[in-house]
Amino acid sequence: MLLPELKALAGQLGITGSSAMRKGDLVTAIGDRQGRSQEAPAAASSGRSRPPRVKQEPTQTAPAESAAPAAAASDQAPEAGGNVERPRRGEHEERRDRPPRQDRQRSEGSRGDNQRGESQRNDNQRNDNQRNDNQRNDNQRNDNQRNDNSRGDNQDRDFDRGGNSRRRGRDRFRDRSGRGDRQRSGGGGGAYNDIDTEIHDDDILVPVAGILDVHESYAFVRTTGYLPGSNDVYVSLAMVRKHGLRKGDAITGSTKQPKEGDRREKFNPLVRIDTVNGGDLESARNRPEFSKLTPLYPQDRLRLETESGNLTTRVIDLVAPIGKGQRGLIVSPPKAGKTMVLQAIANAITVNNPEAHLMVVLVDERPEEVTDMQRSVKGEVIASTFDRPAEDHTIIAELAIERAKRLVELGHDVVVLLDSMTRLGRAYNLAAPASGRILSGGVDSTALYPPKRFFGAARNIEHGGSLTILATALVETGSRMDEVIFEEFKGTGNMEL
Repeated sequence: MLLPELKALAGQLGITGSSAMRKGDLVTAIGDRQGRSQEAPAAASSGRSRPPRVKQEPTQTAPAESAAPAAAASDQAPEAGGNVERPRRGEHEERRDRPPRQDRQRSEGSRGDNQRGESQRNDNQRNDNQRNDNQRNDNQRNDNQRNDNSRGDNQDRDFDRGGNSRRRGRDRFRDRSGRGDRQRSGGGGGAYNDIDTEIHDDDILVPVAGILDVHESYAFVRTTGYLPGSNDVYVSLAMVRKHGLRKGDAITGSTKQPKEGDRREKFNPLVRIDTVNGGDLESARNRPEFSKLTPLYPQDRLRLETESGNLTTRVIDLVAPIGKGQRGLIVSPPKAGKTMVLQAIANAITVNNPEAHLMVVLVDERPEEVTDMQRSVKGEVIASTFDRPAEDHTIIAELAIERAKRLVELGHDVVVLLDSMTRLGRAYNLAAPASGRILSGGVDSTALYPPKRFFGAARNIEHGGSLTILATALVETGSRMDEVIFEEFKGTGNMEL
Protein backbone atom coordinates (compact mmCIF):
# COMPACT_ATOMS: atom_id res chain seq x y z
CA MET A 1 0.00 0.00 0.00
CA LEU A 2 1.30 3.38 -0.90
CA LEU A 3 1.75 6.24 1.54
CA PRO A 4 -1.29 8.28 0.32
CA GLU A 5 -3.55 5.25 0.69
CA LEU A 6 -2.25 4.67 4.23
CA LYS A 7 -2.92 8.32 5.10
CA ALA A 8 -6.48 8.03 3.72
CA LEU A 9 -7.07 4.86 5.76
CA ALA A 10 -5.73 6.56 8.88
CA GLY A 11 -8.08 9.47 8.32
CA GLN A 12 -11.05 7.10 8.04
CA LEU A 13 -10.04 5.41 11.30
CA GLY A 14 -9.84 8.78 13.05
CA ILE A 15 -6.09 8.87 13.63
CA THR A 16 -4.91 12.45 14.20
CA GLY A 17 -1.60 13.76 12.89
CA SER A 18 -1.37 11.15 10.15
CA SER A 19 -0.27 13.69 7.56
CA ALA A 20 3.11 14.16 9.33
CA MET A 21 3.76 10.49 10.06
CA ARG A 22 6.13 8.23 8.21
CA LYS A 23 5.06 5.04 6.53
CA GLY A 24 6.21 2.74 9.33
CA ASP A 25 4.49 4.88 11.97
CA LEU A 26 1.25 4.91 9.93
CA VAL A 27 1.22 1.12 9.67
CA THR A 28 1.77 0.83 13.43
CA ALA A 29 -0.95 3.37 14.28
CA ILE A 30 -3.48 1.69 11.95
CA GLY A 31 -2.71 -1.71 13.50
CA ASP A 32 -3.14 -0.34 17.03
CA ARG A 33 -6.49 1.34 16.18
CA GLN A 34 -7.85 -1.80 14.56
CA GLY A 35 -6.71 -3.90 17.53
CA ARG A 36 -8.57 -1.67 20.03
CA SER A 37 -11.81 -1.93 18.01
CA GLN A 38 -11.91 -5.74 18.32
CA GLU A 39 -13.23 -7.72 21.28
CA ALA A 40 -11.06 -8.82 24.17
CA PRO A 41 -10.30 -12.40 22.98
CA ALA A 42 -9.73 -11.23 19.50
CA ALA A 43 -7.58 -8.41 20.83
CA ALA A 44 -5.51 -10.90 22.81
CA SER A 45 -5.07 -13.23 19.84
CA SER A 46 -4.26 -10.36 17.57
CA GLY A 47 -1.80 -9.02 20.16
CA ARG A 48 0.00 -12.40 20.21
CA SER A 49 0.08 -12.75 16.43
CA ARG A 50 0.75 -9.11 15.57
CA PRO A 51 3.78 -8.82 13.30
CA PRO A 52 6.83 -6.85 14.40
CA ARG A 53 7.00 -3.16 13.71
CA VAL A 54 7.88 -2.47 10.10
CA LYS A 55 10.78 -0.09 9.68
CA GLN A 56 11.23 -0.15 5.96
CA GLU A 57 9.01 -1.40 3.16
CA PRO A 58 10.83 -3.80 0.85
CA THR A 59 10.73 -2.86 -2.78
CA GLN A 60 12.68 -5.56 -4.59
CA THR A 61 13.30 -8.64 -2.42
CA ALA A 62 9.76 -9.30 -1.06
CA PRO A 63 6.95 -7.97 -3.31
CA ALA A 64 4.36 -10.39 -1.88
CA GLU A 65 4.92 -9.00 1.60
CA SER A 66 3.90 -5.52 0.51
CA ALA A 67 0.95 -6.75 -1.56
CA ALA A 68 -0.79 -8.79 1.17
CA PRO A 69 -1.15 -6.00 3.76
CA ALA A 70 -2.31 -3.69 0.99
CA ALA A 71 -5.12 -6.09 0.02
CA ALA A 72 -6.14 -6.61 3.64
CA ALA A 73 -6.20 -2.90 4.34
CA SER A 74 -8.32 -2.27 1.20
CA ASP A 75 -10.83 -4.90 2.35
CA GLN A 76 -11.14 -3.31 5.76
CA ALA A 77 -11.27 0.30 4.63
CA PRO A 78 -14.99 0.61 3.63
CA GLU A 79 -16.19 -1.34 6.68
CA ALA A 80 -14.17 0.32 9.39
CA GLY A 81 -17.27 1.69 11.16
CA GLY A 82 -19.50 -1.47 10.73
CA ASN A 83 -20.14 -4.56 12.90
CA VAL A 84 -17.46 -6.40 14.83
CA GLU A 85 -17.53 -9.67 12.85
CA ARG A 86 -16.43 -8.15 9.57
CA PRO A 87 -13.17 -6.65 10.91
CA ARG A 88 -12.50 -9.93 12.71
CA ARG A 89 -12.85 -11.92 9.49
CA GLY A 90 -10.71 -9.37 7.70
CA GLU A 91 -8.12 -9.72 10.40
CA HIS A 92 -8.06 -13.51 10.00
CA GLU A 93 -7.75 -13.16 6.27
CA GLU A 94 -4.93 -10.71 6.76
CA ARG A 95 -3.09 -13.16 8.98
CA ARG A 96 -3.78 -16.03 6.55
CA ASP A 97 -2.57 -14.10 3.50
CA ARG A 98 0.47 -12.76 5.32
CA PRO A 99 3.69 -14.80 4.79
CA PRO A 100 4.91 -16.82 7.77
CA ARG A 101 7.22 -15.23 10.30
CA GLN A 102 10.15 -17.49 9.42
CA ASP A 103 9.79 -16.60 5.76
CA ARG A 104 9.82 -12.96 6.67
CA GLN A 105 12.93 -13.45 8.79
CA ARG A 106 14.60 -15.35 5.96
CA SER A 107 13.76 -12.55 3.55
CA GLU A 108 15.09 -9.99 5.99
CA GLY A 109 18.21 -12.12 6.47
CA SER A 110 18.68 -12.29 2.73
CA ARG A 111 18.35 -8.54 2.58
CA GLY A 112 20.97 -8.24 5.34
CA ASP A 113 23.24 -10.63 3.48
CA ASN A 114 22.81 -8.58 0.34
CA GLN A 115 23.64 -5.42 2.26
CA ARG A 116 26.69 -7.05 3.82
CA GLY A 117 27.79 -8.30 0.43
CA GLU A 118 27.42 -4.83 -1.02
CA SER A 119 29.35 -3.32 1.91
CA GLN A 120 32.09 -5.90 1.45
CA ARG A 121 32.25 -5.12 -2.25
CA ASN A 122 32.48 -1.42 -1.41
CA ASP A 123 35.23 -2.11 1.13
CA ASN A 124 37.10 -4.19 -1.43
CA GLN A 125 36.77 -1.39 -3.95
CA ARG A 126 38.05 1.12 -1.40
CA ASN A 127 40.96 -1.15 -0.50
CA ASP A 128 41.77 -1.58 -4.18
CA ASN A 129 41.67 2.18 -4.64
CA GLN A 130 43.93 2.68 -1.64
CA ARG A 131 46.38 0.12 -2.95
CA ASN A 132 46.37 1.81 -6.33
CA ASP A 133 46.93 5.19 -4.66
CA ASN A 134 49.77 3.77 -2.58
CA GLN A 135 51.34 2.26 -5.69
CA ARG A 136 51.07 5.57 -7.48
CA ASN A 137 52.60 7.38 -4.49
CA ASP A 138 55.42 4.83 -4.32
CA ASN A 139 56.06 5.26 -8.01
CA GLN A 140 56.13 9.03 -7.57
CA ARG A 141 58.55 8.75 -4.66
CA ASN A 142 60.78 6.41 -6.62
CA ASP A 143 60.72 8.80 -9.56
CA ASN A 144 61.59 11.69 -7.24
CA GLN A 145 64.45 9.71 -5.75
CA ARG A 146 65.76 8.86 -9.19
CA ASN A 147 65.52 12.52 -10.15
CA ASP A 148 67.34 13.55 -6.98
CA ASN A 149 70.05 10.97 -7.61
CA SER A 150 70.45 12.16 -11.16
CA ARG A 151 70.71 15.74 -9.97
CA GLY A 152 73.29 14.73 -7.38
CA ASP A 153 75.31 12.87 -10.01
CA ASN A 154 75.19 15.88 -12.29
CA GLN A 155 76.35 18.12 -9.45
CA ASP A 156 79.21 15.76 -8.64
CA ARG A 157 80.25 15.76 -12.27
CA ASP A 158 80.15 19.55 -12.26
CA PHE A 159 82.28 19.64 -9.12
CA ASP A 160 84.75 17.09 -10.47
CA ARG A 161 85.18 19.17 -13.58
CA GLY A 162 86.76 21.86 -11.38
CA GLY A 163 88.82 24.23 -13.40
CA ASN A 164 88.06 27.83 -14.06
CA SER A 165 84.25 27.86 -13.89
CA ARG A 166 82.48 30.86 -12.48
CA ARG A 167 80.88 28.70 -9.78
CA ARG A 168 84.33 27.94 -8.43
CA GLY A 169 85.08 31.63 -8.27
CA ARG A 170 81.89 32.34 -6.36
CA ASP A 171 82.21 29.42 -3.95
CA ARG A 172 85.77 29.94 -2.88
CA PHE A 173 86.17 30.30 0.87
CA ARG A 174 82.75 28.78 1.60
CA ASP A 175 83.63 25.08 2.00
CA ARG A 176 80.05 23.84 1.81
CA SER A 177 79.79 20.05 2.24
CA GLY A 178 83.29 19.44 0.97
CA ARG A 179 82.75 21.46 -2.19
CA GLY A 180 86.14 23.11 -1.96
CA ASP A 181 88.01 19.84 -1.87
CA ARG A 182 85.88 18.38 -4.63
CA GLN A 183 86.91 21.26 -6.86
CA ARG A 184 90.59 21.08 -5.95
CA SER A 185 91.14 17.36 -5.56
CA GLY A 186 88.17 15.65 -7.16
CA GLY A 187 86.76 14.28 -3.90
CA GLY A 188 84.28 15.32 -1.25
CA GLY A 189 83.83 15.28 2.50
CA GLY A 190 80.11 14.62 2.63
CA ALA A 191 80.37 11.06 1.31
CA TYR A 192 82.60 9.87 4.19
CA ASN A 193 80.18 10.28 7.09
CA ASP A 194 79.37 6.56 7.28
CA ILE A 195 82.88 5.15 6.85
CA ASP A 196 83.78 2.29 9.17
CA THR A 197 86.94 3.18 11.12
CA GLU A 198 87.06 0.01 13.23
CA ILE A 199 90.24 -2.04 13.00
CA HIS A 200 89.78 -5.79 12.49
CA ASP A 201 92.30 -8.58 12.83
CA ASP A 202 92.66 -9.15 9.11
CA ASP A 203 93.15 -5.46 8.24
CA ILE A 204 96.48 -4.30 6.84
CA LEU A 205 97.42 -0.86 8.23
CA VAL A 206 99.46 1.64 6.25
CA PRO A 207 101.28 4.42 8.19
CA VAL A 208 100.60 8.02 7.15
CA ALA A 209 101.84 11.42 8.31
CA GLY A 210 101.06 14.99 7.39
CA ILE A 211 99.54 18.33 8.34
CA LEU A 212 95.90 18.38 9.43
CA ASP A 213 93.61 20.73 7.50
CA VAL A 214 90.25 21.15 9.26
CA HIS A 215 87.21 22.76 7.62
CA GLU A 216 83.59 23.16 8.67
CA SER A 217 82.31 19.71 7.70
CA TYR A 218 85.42 17.67 6.89
CA ALA A 219 89.14 17.37 7.55
CA PHE A 220 92.12 16.02 5.63
CA VAL A 221 95.70 15.09 6.36
CA ARG A 222 97.86 16.77 3.70
CA THR A 223 100.50 14.14 3.07
CA THR A 224 102.33 15.81 0.16
CA GLY A 225 102.77 19.30 1.59
CA TYR A 226 100.40 22.13 2.38
CA LEU A 227 98.35 21.97 -0.82
CA PRO A 228 95.58 19.41 -1.49
CA GLY A 229 96.72 16.28 -3.29
CA SER A 230 95.43 12.92 -4.46
CA ASN A 231 97.17 11.04 -1.61
CA ASP A 232 95.46 12.98 1.18
CA VAL A 233 93.79 11.04 4.00
CA TYR A 234 90.27 11.81 5.16
CA VAL A 235 89.70 12.45 8.89
CA SER A 236 86.22 12.42 10.39
CA LEU A 237 85.11 15.35 12.53
CA ALA A 238 84.22 12.91 15.32
CA MET A 239 87.88 11.89 15.52
CA VAL A 240 88.94 15.54 15.46
CA ARG A 241 86.67 16.38 18.40
CA LYS A 242 87.56 13.22 20.30
CA HIS A 243 91.32 13.88 20.32
CA GLY A 244 91.13 17.69 20.44
CA LEU A 245 92.86 18.13 17.09
CA ARG A 246 93.36 21.57 15.56
CA LYS A 247 94.17 22.91 12.16
CA GLY A 248 97.91 22.75 11.52
CA ASP A 249 98.67 19.75 13.74
CA ALA A 250 101.36 17.38 12.48
CA ILE A 251 99.86 13.94 13.07
CA THR A 252 100.93 10.39 12.39
CA GLY A 253 98.51 7.50 12.12
CA SER A 254 97.36 4.59 10.02
CA THR A 255 94.88 3.86 7.29
CA LYS A 256 93.45 0.58 6.03
CA GLN A 257 94.89 -0.91 2.90
CA PRO A 258 92.01 -1.48 0.45
CA LYS A 259 91.03 -5.10 -0.09
CA GLU A 260 89.93 -6.76 -3.27
CA GLY A 261 86.21 -6.31 -3.80
CA ASP A 262 85.86 -3.35 -1.44
CA ARG A 263 84.33 -0.11 -2.61
CA ARG A 264 87.04 2.19 -3.87
CA GLU A 265 86.96 5.57 -2.15
CA LYS A 266 88.52 8.75 -3.44
CA PHE A 267 90.46 9.17 -0.18
CA ASN A 268 91.39 6.56 2.40
CA PRO A 269 90.00 7.31 5.88
CA LEU A 270 92.25 7.62 8.91
CA VAL A 271 91.48 4.80 11.35
CA ARG A 272 94.09 5.42 14.06
CA ILE A 273 96.13 8.36 15.38
CA ASP A 274 99.50 7.61 16.96
CA THR A 275 101.08 11.00 17.71
CA VAL A 276 100.12 14.67 17.54
CA ASN A 277 103.01 17.13 17.03
CA GLY A 278 105.43 14.43 18.18
CA GLY A 279 103.63 13.83 21.50
CA ASP A 280 100.93 11.59 22.84
CA LEU A 281 97.20 12.19 22.49
CA GLU A 282 96.66 13.14 26.14
CA SER A 283 99.05 16.09 25.96
CA ALA A 284 97.33 17.29 22.78
CA ARG A 285 94.01 17.51 24.62
CA ASN A 286 95.48 19.55 27.51
CA ARG A 287 97.52 22.10 25.55
CA PRO A 288 96.61 25.81 25.75
CA GLU A 289 94.99 27.78 22.97
CA PHE A 290 97.04 30.30 21.02
CA SER A 291 94.46 33.07 21.41
CA LYS A 292 94.57 32.75 25.22
CA LEU A 293 98.35 33.16 25.49
CA THR A 294 99.63 36.52 26.80
CA PRO A 295 101.53 38.56 24.14
CA LEU A 296 104.50 40.73 25.13
CA TYR A 297 107.02 42.99 23.40
CA PRO A 298 110.13 41.26 21.97
CA GLN A 299 112.81 40.77 24.62
CA ASP A 300 115.37 38.33 23.17
CA ARG A 301 117.34 39.21 20.04
CA LEU A 302 117.88 37.12 16.96
CA ARG A 303 121.56 37.59 16.07
CA LEU A 304 121.97 37.74 12.30
CA GLU A 305 125.69 38.52 11.87
CA THR A 306 127.59 35.42 10.80
CA GLU A 307 130.62 36.23 8.60
CA SER A 308 132.62 39.39 8.27
CA GLY A 309 132.06 39.51 4.54
CA ASN A 310 128.24 39.38 4.81
CA LEU A 311 127.32 43.02 5.25
CA THR A 312 123.55 42.65 4.86
CA THR A 313 122.92 40.84 8.13
CA ARG A 314 125.45 43.00 9.99
CA VAL A 315 123.72 46.21 8.90
CA ILE A 316 120.33 44.79 9.92
CA ASP A 317 121.72 44.03 13.39
CA LEU A 318 122.94 47.64 13.67
CA VAL A 319 120.04 49.54 12.11
CA ALA A 320 116.96 47.39 12.66
CA PRO A 321 117.62 44.59 15.15
CA ILE A 322 115.14 41.74 15.12
CA GLY A 323 113.86 40.15 18.33
CA LYS A 324 111.87 37.02 19.04
CA GLY A 325 108.24 37.91 18.47
CA GLN A 326 108.96 40.76 16.05
CA ARG A 327 106.39 41.82 13.46
CA GLY A 328 108.37 43.51 10.72
CA LEU A 329 107.94 44.77 7.17
CA ILE A 330 110.69 44.82 4.56
CA VAL A 331 109.62 47.57 2.16
CA SER A 332 111.19 48.02 -1.27
CA PRO A 333 110.28 48.51 -4.92
CA PRO A 334 110.35 45.55 -7.31
CA LYS A 335 113.69 44.07 -8.44
CA ALA A 336 115.52 45.65 -5.47
CA GLY A 337 116.76 42.42 -3.88
CA LYS A 338 114.13 41.57 -1.26
CA THR A 339 114.46 37.87 -1.95
CA MET A 340 118.24 37.99 -1.40
CA VAL A 341 117.73 39.76 1.92
CA LEU A 342 115.27 37.07 2.98
CA GLN A 343 117.78 34.36 2.05
CA ALA A 344 120.49 36.06 4.11
CA ILE A 345 118.17 36.39 7.12
CA ALA A 346 117.07 32.77 6.83
CA ASN A 347 120.65 31.45 6.64
CA ALA A 348 121.70 33.61 9.58
CA ILE A 349 118.83 32.32 11.73
CA THR A 350 119.67 28.69 10.98
CA VAL A 351 123.31 29.31 11.98
CA ASN A 352 122.92 31.55 15.05
CA ASN A 353 119.55 30.31 16.34
CA PRO A 354 119.24 26.61 15.58
CA GLU A 355 116.50 26.25 18.23
CA ALA A 356 114.13 28.39 16.16
CA HIS A 357 111.82 26.68 13.66
CA LEU A 358 112.20 28.47 10.32
CA MET A 359 109.33 28.62 7.81
CA VAL A 360 109.64 30.45 4.47
CA VAL A 361 106.28 31.13 2.78
CA LEU A 362 106.50 32.15 -0.89
CA VAL A 363 103.24 33.41 -2.40
CA ASP A 364 102.81 34.21 -6.10
CA GLU A 365 106.54 33.98 -6.79
CA ARG A 366 108.49 32.76 -9.79
CA PRO A 367 109.24 29.02 -9.92
CA GLU A 368 113.00 29.51 -10.28
CA GLU A 369 113.04 31.65 -7.13
CA VAL A 370 111.24 28.88 -5.28
CA THR A 371 113.84 26.34 -6.39
CA ASP A 372 116.70 28.65 -5.41
CA MET A 373 115.16 29.23 -1.97
CA GLN A 374 114.66 25.51 -1.37
CA ARG A 375 118.29 24.77 -2.21
CA SER A 376 119.87 27.67 -0.33
CA VAL A 377 117.81 27.70 2.90
CA LYS A 378 117.97 24.97 5.54
CA GLY A 379 114.39 25.32 6.64
CA GLU A 380 110.81 24.58 5.71
CA VAL A 381 109.91 26.22 2.38
CA ILE A 382 106.18 26.50 1.59
CA ALA A 383 105.55 27.85 -1.89
CA SER A 384 102.76 28.55 -4.36
CA THR A 385 103.99 29.90 -7.68
CA PHE A 386 102.24 32.55 -9.74
CA ASP A 387 100.94 30.00 -12.28
CA ARG A 388 98.63 28.48 -9.64
CA PRO A 389 95.17 29.89 -8.83
CA ALA A 390 94.75 32.51 -6.15
CA GLU A 391 92.89 30.03 -3.98
CA ASP A 392 96.05 27.95 -3.58
CA HIS A 393 97.93 31.03 -2.36
CA THR A 394 95.40 31.57 0.40
CA ILE A 395 95.37 27.87 1.34
CA ILE A 396 99.10 27.59 1.97
CA ALA A 397 99.20 30.93 3.82
CA GLU A 398 96.43 29.94 6.22
CA LEU A 399 97.73 26.42 6.83
CA ALA A 400 101.30 27.69 7.34
CA ILE A 401 100.30 30.24 9.97
CA GLU A 402 98.14 27.65 11.74
CA ARG A 403 101.10 25.28 11.79
CA ALA A 404 103.23 28.04 13.33
CA LYS A 405 100.59 28.66 16.02
CA ARG A 406 100.54 24.98 16.98
CA LEU A 407 104.32 25.06 17.47
CA VAL A 408 104.10 28.20 19.60
CA GLU A 409 101.49 26.51 21.79
CA LEU A 410 104.13 23.87 22.55
CA GLY A 411 106.63 26.57 23.61
CA HIS A 412 108.78 26.72 20.46
CA ASP A 413 110.29 29.81 18.82
CA VAL A 414 109.03 30.09 15.24
CA VAL A 415 110.24 32.47 12.52
CA VAL A 416 108.04 32.97 9.43
CA LEU A 417 109.41 34.79 6.38
CA LEU A 418 106.64 35.82 3.96
CA ASP A 419 107.26 36.96 0.41
CA SER A 420 105.23 38.91 -0.22
CA MET A 421 102.42 40.49 1.79
CA THR A 422 101.30 42.58 -1.20
CA ARG A 423 100.76 39.55 -3.42
CA LEU A 424 98.98 37.73 -0.60
CA GLY A 425 96.56 40.65 -0.34
CA ARG A 426 95.98 40.49 -4.08
CA ALA A 427 95.28 36.76 -3.85
CA TYR A 428 92.69 37.27 -1.11
CA ASN A 429 91.13 40.06 -3.15
CA LEU A 430 90.58 37.58 -6.00
CA ALA A 431 89.61 34.53 -3.95
CA ALA A 432 87.35 36.05 -1.31
CA PRO A 433 83.65 36.54 -2.15
CA ALA A 434 82.77 40.11 -3.03
CA SER A 435 81.22 42.13 -0.21
CA GLY A 436 80.10 45.05 -2.37
CA ARG A 437 82.30 47.63 -0.58
CA ILE A 438 85.25 48.48 -2.80
CA LEU A 439 88.15 50.65 -1.66
CA SER A 440 90.30 52.75 -3.93
CA GLY A 441 92.37 50.71 -6.35
CA GLY A 442 89.74 47.98 -6.63
CA VAL A 443 90.50 46.41 -3.24
CA ASP A 444 87.54 44.75 -1.55
CA SER A 445 87.05 45.87 2.04
CA THR A 446 86.94 42.30 3.38
CA ALA A 447 89.96 41.07 1.38
CA LEU A 448 92.51 42.70 3.68
CA TYR A 449 91.30 41.10 6.90
CA PRO A 450 92.83 37.60 6.34
CA PRO A 451 96.33 38.99 5.55
CA LYS A 452 96.06 41.25 8.58
CA ARG A 453 95.14 38.22 10.71
CA PHE A 454 98.19 36.43 9.30
CA PHE A 455 100.48 39.36 10.09
CA GLY A 456 98.95 39.98 13.50
CA ALA A 457 99.72 36.47 14.73
CA ALA A 458 103.33 37.48 15.47
CA ARG A 459 103.90 37.89 19.22
CA ASN A 460 106.16 37.05 22.09
CA ILE A 461 104.51 34.74 24.62
CA GLU A 462 104.92 35.43 28.33
CA HIS A 463 105.82 31.95 29.57
CA GLY A 464 107.90 30.75 26.63
CA GLY A 465 107.45 30.57 22.89
CA SER A 466 107.38 33.26 20.23
CA LEU A 467 106.21 33.81 16.68
CA THR A 468 108.29 36.15 14.53
CA ILE A 469 106.97 37.25 11.14
CA LEU A 470 109.00 39.20 8.59
CA ALA A 471 107.04 40.08 5.45
CA THR A 472 107.97 42.01 2.34
CA ALA A 473 105.81 44.76 0.89
CA LEU A 474 105.99 46.32 -2.57
CA VAL A 475 105.98 50.08 -3.07
CA GLU A 476 106.44 52.36 -6.08
CA THR A 477 104.85 49.87 -8.44
CA GLY A 478 102.50 52.38 -10.04
CA SER A 479 99.49 50.41 -8.80
CA ARG A 480 96.99 52.05 -6.51
CA MET A 481 96.09 48.63 -5.10
CA ASP A 482 99.65 48.03 -3.86
CA GLU A 483 99.67 51.42 -2.16
CA VAL A 484 96.38 50.68 -0.39
CA ILE A 485 97.68 47.32 0.83
CA PHE A 486 100.94 48.86 2.08
CA GLU A 487 99.14 51.69 3.86
CA GLU A 488 96.86 49.15 5.53
CA PHE A 489 99.80 47.19 6.97
CA LYS A 490 102.13 50.09 7.65
CA GLY A 491 100.79 50.78 11.12
CA THR A 492 100.38 47.18 12.22
CA GLY A 493 104.07 46.19 12.40
CA ASN A 494 106.55 47.10 15.13
CA MET A 495 109.59 47.08 12.85
CA GLU A 496 110.22 48.33 9.31
CA LEU A 497 113.24 47.88 7.12
